[in-house]
Amino acid sequence: MTAADSSPTPLAQGWCALSLLHGRIEAHLERALQAGHGLSVREYSLLDVLSRQHDGPGGHLRMHQVAESVVLSQSATTRLVSRLEDRGLLNRYLCDTDRRGIYTDVSQAGLDLLSLARPTNAAALREALDEAAARPELAPLVSAVENLRG
Repeated sequence: MTAADSSPTPLAQGWCALSLLHGRIEAHLERALQAGHGLSVREYSLLDVLSRQHDGPGGHLRMHQVAESVVLSQSATTRLVSRLEDRGLLNRYLCDTDRRGIYTDVSQAGLDLLSLARPTNAAALREALDEAAARPELAPLVSAVENLRG
């Protein structure tokens, strides 16, 4: 095998750049959210996802849906929900139509904290993207993120 054979493929290089961008952004958000609000990125994400639920058909997420939304295993999500519930930021209750189902809602204290944390998250995200855009290997990914419309 020659040295040229061991060089990463363009696909692998792209994946490494994406992974680097994600790591840099997540670390930046983590520092800002912890310092400003005592929240981890995962806690913020969970509160944010749950705050977007609504009453009516399909308005509440089951735990496996929440886990998918915050990109955690179901058991890790359950532990995270329990920690936030212990802090008074979430409430759990049984589903009216299926007593096996448990729903989780953000409490008023959770909504208040989330309201304070959202501008911090947005500013930290902007800062992280601006810093990453200065790196040539990350600039195209930053541009792609900035041009996403959901």
